[in-house]
Order: sequence, then C-alpha cells, then structure tokens
Amino acid sequence: MVGTSPRSTDPPLEIATTPKPARRKSYFTSTVGVKTLMAVTGLLFFIFLIFHLIGNLLLFVGPSELNGYSHWLIVNPFLVPAEIGLLAIFAIHVIEAISNYVQNRAARPVPYYQSTRRLFGRGWAGKPSRKSFASTSMILSGLITLVFVVVHIIQFKYGPNYPVTDPADGTPGVRDIYRLITHQFSSTWIMIFYVFCLTVIGIHLWHGLTSALNSLGVDSPRYTPVLLKAGRIISVIMAAAFLSLPLWVYFVWS
Repeated sequence: MVGTSPRSTDPPLEIATTPKPARRKSYFTSTVGVKTLMAVTGLLFFIFLIFHLIGNLLLFVGPSELNGYSHWLIVNPFLVPAEIGLLAIFAIHVIEAISNYVQNRAARPVPYYQSTRRLFGRGWAGKPSRKSFASTSMILSGLITLVFVVVHIIQFKYGPNYPVTDPADGTPGVRDIYRLITHQFSSTWIMIFYVFCLTVIGIHLWHGLTSALNSLGVDSPRYTPVLLKAGRIISVIMAAAFLSLPLWVYFVWS
C-alpha cells in the first residue's frame, strides 16, 4: 500500500559505491627509484672520495704542499656550494638506504636460509649467489660510515686551528692542517678508530660499487664478472690508500 513503511524483514538497500583508485606510487618511492637514487648518490660520493684521497696523499709530499692545498680549498668561493651539495648527496644516500632496508625487511621478515657463509665473494648463499658478508652488512657498514663522517668533520673541519709559523711549512698564518693531522693520528685510540672505520668503508665499497652499476642497468653476463673484479680491486686500493695515512703517521712519522 502506498505510504506504508517497508517491512522490517526486508533486506536493507545497498548503495553502489565506486572503489577509490589506488594511489599511484612516485618513481622515487618505488623500489627501483630508491635503488637508482642510492646508486647515483653513491657513485657521486665515490667520485668525491677519489679527489679527497688525492688531496690527502699530499701528506706524504710535505707540510708546505698539504697546507697550500688546504688553504686553496678554504679560500675557494665554490667550497660552500660544494659542501652543501655533498651534504645533500650524503643525506639522500643515507635516507634512501634506510628506506630500502625497511622495504626489504617488510617484504621478507624471515631471512633466507644460509647454508654456507664466506667473508668475501661468492658462497654466502651457495656458489652461484653474489651474496657476501659485504652485501649483507651494507646497512651496518653504512651506519658506521655515517658516524665516521660526523667524527671526521668535527676533528678536522672544526678541530684546532694551528697557524703556520715556519715558512718551510707554508705561508705563515694559514691553517697548519699538516700539524693537525699528524697530531691526531699520533694518538693510539684515534689511529685504531680510523683503521677500523676505513676498513668498514672499504667493505662497503666492495659491494657498493658493483651494486650501483647493477642498479643503473650496467649488468650483463659478458661484463658483470669484469665489473665485479674491477669494483673489488678499486675498493681495496681506495681502502689501502686511506689506511696508509694514519698508519704512516703513527708508525713512521711519530
């Protein structure tokens, strides 16, 4: 009858709803985007390490050359923009590395079964696998590197400002970075700290260099074995060259 209310036993009317479209992920928040950002920033920071090492090796040439190079960097008008760029690169790399680690842990909370383990090279998860101690400890070695960079900047950029007094050591009045380095590395604990951290950085580079190239698509059955060997050789050379600085000061210079 018109005007009567529906029976209480009648099923409720269903209102058709349009499902909300899934929010599209940004490329830089996707797994591929995160790995690409890590690869690019990692390679850029590696290039910086090469130039940083070249400058540091002037320690073996003499105080005048090292102090002159250091002063040239300090008065260079591009120093501040370069430092801001390096800080941005390093920050992006750290943030993306943590994001990648969290995504991987969320995707597989239970680790793979590992029957055999070796320190370097193949064999961590079986002979065909590229897994190694270096690859599975990237987040740990990265965090140690982060702590090292902070301590290193505090020690040398904001450390004591010894002025050059002897003309044989450079222009009088400029910062005597040679004296600061030799003073710092003459300490047993500082030397041990640097040897440990620089070794960890070498382990990080051991996997990081080839992993970055792989993330950027430089990977094929033909070139991969060569890239793996080249990356490992370069990481060993870089680590050994950086390690030579505190070891030389502690055991030879002092």
